Amino acid sequence: MEIQDINVFLTYYARIKGRTRALFQYIPEDKIEWTYKKGKFTIGDIIRHLALTERYMYVENVQLRPSLYEGCGENFAKGYKESINLYDILHEESVKILSLLTKEDLYKKCEAPGGHKIAIWKLIRAMVEHEIHHRGGSIPI
Repeated sequence: MEIQDINVFLTYYARIKGRTRALFQYIPEDKIEWTYKKGKFTIGDIIRHLALTERYMYVENVQLRPSLYEGCGENFAKGYKESINLYDILHEESVKILSLLTKEDLYKKCEAPGGHKIAIWKLIRAMVEHEIHHRGGSIPI
């Protein structure tokens, strides 16, 4: 999928985010920091990771800035409500910034994680793939 219009993309991305967001209602509040194995991401870590990479890695990179992502631990948000609130607030910030991209901007090259240059439209496509990867696939809505 080549992204040629940011508004069309953001409409599509809202559906992707909505599918992820719908899963949060199934998380027992007392299990937000549960993990299946010591040293692995907790459920809260995954929610924070999605929020923080979207805003501080992908969205910084499309603004031709370096990533500001510094992890996803409880120091960023602790507990069920705070973690989900972080997800919502940072996504809202991301959409405001992304909505400013012009068609010409989408074809500019930015530096992706790892140091290679990539068209901005390709990086925001990767942002969608990252979201889906961490939620474990798609759910019917």
